[in-house]
This record gives sequence, C-alpha cells and structure tokens, in this order.
Amino acid sequence: MSQPDWDKVVQSPAFRELMRQKKSFIIPATIFFIVFYFMLPLLTAFTTSLNGRAIGAINWAYLYAFAQFAMTWIICHLYASKATNFDKIVEQVKKEAEGKGVKAG
Repeated sequence: MSQPDWDKVVQSPAFRELMRQKKSFIIPATIFFIVFYFMLPLLTAFTTSLNGRAIGAINWAYLYAFAQFAMTWIICHLYASKATNFDKIVEQVKKEAEGKGVKAG
C-alpha cells in the first residue's frame, strides 16, 4: 500500500478546515487556562483581593483555587465535545486522500 502524498493532503480544503477549527479552539482555550491559572499566585502574592471571607471561614483564595479544578474539567469537556467534530473532518481528509488521487503513485 502506498503512502499518501502529504504535500497534497496538507493543501486539501478539509485539512485546512481541520487546522483552522482546532486552532480557533485550542489557542484561546490555552491562553484562558494559563491566565486563569497564574492569576491565583499573582493575586495572592501581590494583592489582598482574595483575603476576604466568602463563606464562613473559607476565603476567596480557596474558592478561586477550587474554580481552577472546575475550569480544567470544563475545558476538558469542551474539547471532548469539539473533538467529535474534528474526527468527522479527519474522516473527510482521509476520504479525500484516498479518493482524489492524493496518494503517491
């Protein structure tokens, strides 16, 4: 079995759409994750904004730290949901590679 012509696969519209959709999710999600994650140590080190009590003896820093766990699970769930659409596009890329003469001869 011959290998696909990867140059043609990369140039295919389906592959370009796959990369566009992945980048449009992954880049903003990664930026959000990094900013949200590093805000806790920055806020606790340089401000007193998280020192106030939120619920009983629990202060805002503890709630923010817990929110980081929730945020991680939410991003994971969102990516898993998006991945089903990515998989459909991957199948389209495979079909184009097999059916449109994209394979090397």
